[in-house]
Amino acid sequence: MTPHTSRPARRTRLAVLLAALLCAAGASTAFTTTLQAGDARPAAARAEVSGTSGTSGTYQSPHTKPYVRTQLFFGTGRHGGEPPITEEQFMDFLNEYVTPRFPDGLTLQEGYGQWRDRTGSINGERSYELILLYPREQAEARDADIEYLRDRYTEMYELESVGRVDEQVRADF
Repeated sequence: MTPHTSRPARRTRLAVLLAALLCAAGASTAFTTTLQAGDARPAAARAEVSGTSGTSGTYQSPHTKPYVRTQLFFGTGRHGGEPPITEEQFMDFLNEYVTPRFPDGLTLQEGYGQWRDRTGSINGERSYELILLYPREQAEARDADIEYLRDRYTEMYELESVGRVDEQVRADF
């Protein structure tokens, strides 16, 4: 007579076995893909050369060109009991300093930001995210404009910083 195993116990063992097989297959595939054709670079790095983008492996249109996307994060909270920077003040800054340097266009989004200041306090504030797109060959010249905007804003309103993120993208307009 053969011992009978209960259905829940068999299902549990089957699930564990299946998970182990999937993990082993995934690790083997990842290792093989990474070493494919003697190229030790990750698959994402090889994909960029072959005409797909990043890690997603999605198609890159031949109609797009290399651009840089810069995001700037402007806070509105101030120290020392000063009132927050108003929407009107920020829009004046945008019109006087940003638009003349980036007349081809920009995107502005309002949001909420949180950060730790130099004293260690965590501050929450209304903030603005400015998104700039410009051709990669203009990156060096645009860098000077962007740093000017960051410096000017922090000086005008006695702030610690304006956050910056740069990434290479492809775009067309």
